[in-house]
Amino acid sequence: MIETKRCVLNEVNQADFNDVKNLYVNDDVRKFLGGTREEVEIQGIIDQMVNNDVDAWYWGVRKALTLEFIGIISLDPHHSGNHTEVSYQLLPEWWGKGYATEVVKEVIEYGFQQLNLKRIVAETQAANKPSCKLLERVGMTKIDQYQRFGATQSLYSKSNCPSLHS
Repeated sequence: MIETKRCVLNEVNQADFNDVKNLYVNDDVRKFLGGTREEVEIQGIIDQMVNNDVDAWYWGVRKALTLEFIGIISLDPHHSGNHTEVSYQLLPEWWGKGYATEVVKEVIEYGFQQLNLKRIVAETQAANKPSCKLLERVGMTKIDQYQRFGATQSLYSKSNCPSLHS
């Protein structure tokens, strides 16, 4: 478990199915993430989160006092295979309240301090301005831009080693 000032992050488990499903069927959440998913796909996604056999960590994010579901956050291999990526999805009612910044910052620190990662990346659509601003707010630097999934993607990076440039 990871705790922030306002949130608790617990490993995703099968009991989180309905909460995770609400993320994957939400048009607003999935606007920059390839669109919504069918319920049959979501069970496979949860299974992969729970039973992963790679260096990957998936947490459900809940409000500390009420345990209301806010979203999910993960550290898992970036598609390039070179780095670990922080990814996040929050339900729209939690947007603009600082929760994403709080948990992304804490998970990056967890990756550096507990997992001894040297670099963490994040990929987001360039058109997703709120996500780009969030990544900059937590100290990440845009290091690349490219076409993927039919859209311009921005790749951000943060390093835990002074000798590694962001």
